[in-house]
Amino acid sequence: IGLVEDPEQQCSGPLWLRGGIQVVSADGFEYEVRNRVTLCRCGASKNKPFCDGQHSKIGFKGAAQAVLDSES
Repeated sequence: IGLVEDPEQQCSGPLWLRGGIQVVSADGFEYEVRNRVTLCRCGASKNKPFCDGQHSKIGFKGAAQAVLDSES
């Protein structure tokens, strides 16, 4: 599990899951297990829980990136 940060776009990206991790929605729906998936963490994806790239359009900054930006 990793956090994607995109310094070129100056934004934070999705959660990146590798290794066949099962994704289950809040209502219990089990998505197909895949070797790699990216999950939305900005809240703007139209394909939740999966990332559709909206983070770059809205300039999303995750907490870690926001702290780094405030220190510079």
